[in-house]
Amino acid sequence: MRRLFLAGVLIVSLTFSLHLIRSQNRGAPDFPQMQISSQTREVTIEIPPGSTGSDIAALLFTSGVVKSSSAFFRVAVGDSRSAKIAPGAHRLSLEISAQQALDQLLDSKRMPDLFVVTEGAWNSEILAELRSRGFTKMEIDSAIKSVKLPSGFSSLEGVLFPAQYSFPKRATASEILQAMISRFTTEATRSGLQSGGGKFTPQQLLTIASIIQAEGDLKDFTKVSRVIRNRLDISMPLQLDSTVHYIRKVRGQVFLSTQATLAKSPYNTYRNYGLPPGPIGNPGRAAIDAAMHPEAGDWLFFITVAPGDTRFTKSNDEFLNWKRLYEKNRRAGAFEVKK
Repeated sequence: MRRLFLAGVLIVSLTFSLHLIRSQNRGAPDFPQMQISSQTREVTIEIPPGSTGSDIAALLFTSGVVKSSSAFFRVAVGDSRSAKIAPGAHRLSLEISAQQALDQLLDSKRMPDLFVVTEGAWNSEILAELRSRGFTKMEIDSAIKSVKLPSGFSSLEGVLFPAQYSFPKRATASEILQAMISRFTTEATRSGLQSGGGKFTPQQLLTIASIIQAEGDLKDFTKVSRVIRNRLDISMPLQLDSTVHYIRKVRGQVFLSTQATLAKSPYNTYRNYGLPPGPIGNPGRAAIDAAMHPEAGDWLFFITVAPGDTRFTKSNDEFLNWKRLYEKNRRAGAFEVKK
């Protein structure tokens, strides 16, 4: 099986022991900071998954990127961003300072053949990206049938983890999807999602996370999580626009008509009680954490009255007042995308 390389927010294991840190020579040879131009010579290196800090330092030195492995190691130890160096292919300038080498390793634009899965992306969007890269419908359908889902999860929607990925040119559709699933499995294990929590199964928590991702800004994730739980606790329909948007495959601040809320689908939380049968997208780690750990509160309603202004309340009357404010702002063009 070909080796796949995950990129982006996937954390490389940078193992910097105190013994190694103390052993670094502070006067290690280093190239001076140089001006990068179109004439600067470059090299593409591949960092294997699980590489330690010393592994990366040695690779940079032998490739002619840095003057000494010790110089890069010293810089990486002193910069917490080094924990985000991604495995995979990196295009780097030759004979640059250790600090420049670290900066380039953290620059996603220097990773060729990036495959970006955004937080909240639908599987339909990810599969469309595969088609745009030359995979046939037959290859993609075969890949969907062949991938192995992580334990505790019953649908492919939700387990293609949002991140930046870098794959060898000959990687198959099955290998690409399975790499995304593997990344999800890692995050699900770290977050505790795979073990479930309270009265919710892992699949249900993932469904909640996908709704949180679609409904709220990052700062409101834990509050949205609480509203979902509070409504479920009293058998109140969720009535969330994002589930209808998922059915209709529309994005953005889309006004939801009464007719749209009547759509016949198990994912329509206006017509059906409880959670949808599965996720409505692929949530990121923050949304997963929020699903696991909702903020304390008695809220039953929330509404975004203007971009960046989402309000939460237990009172239906207050919610209706805010809804009128939302409608006024919408008519005034507050939610229109500025070009």
